[in-house]
Amino acid sequence: MVDRVQERYGYAIKLYRPDEKAVAGYVNEFGLDAIYDSIELRTRCCQIRKVEPLKRALAGKTAWITGLRRAQAVTRSNVQELEFDPTQQLWKFNPLADWSEEDVWEYVRAFDVPYNSLHDKGFRSIGCEPCTRAIGRDDDLRAGRWWWEDPERKECGLHPRTGKPLKPQERNVP
Repeated sequence: MVDRVQERYGYAIKLYRPDEKAVAGYVNEFGLDAIYDSIELRTRCCQIRKVEPLKRALAGKTAWITGLRRAQAVTRSNVQELEFDPTQQLWKFNPLADWSEEDVWEYVRAFDVPYNSLHDKGFRSIGCEPCTRAIGRDDDLRAGRWWWEDPERKECGLHPRTGKPLKPQERNVP
């Protein structure tokens, strides 16, 4: 995907990878399949592999843009187009908040947007390899993510729902 996106849009993407020592330490202490043992161990893995690299990527920034959509999951039903992210301490723009899955695919087709070919193989929501599997067309969009957990817990920690929606008069963005 990185190569295809860079080629299509003509700019370099800076990659942030998890700390190799932290990953090795986690696997050595808890095992390769510890994510299935408890929500705590699964979220700890997510912290190492996803949340910590994002924190480095956002260091020094005042805002970030995501692809969060309300229709993706029960945990995202209150996503606002503009929010203050108290975890990252910066503004968070979610321009696709009210888009449906079909809206996304219509845009991808209309503007020839590169997308992950796993979508063509039944992966409607893509995360880390051991935590993601293909699902059926009639399944819930995130049924393939952490399928062994309750839908209310299907988040990795990148987008904790800790903030409150902002009223229009509170949206003083720098």
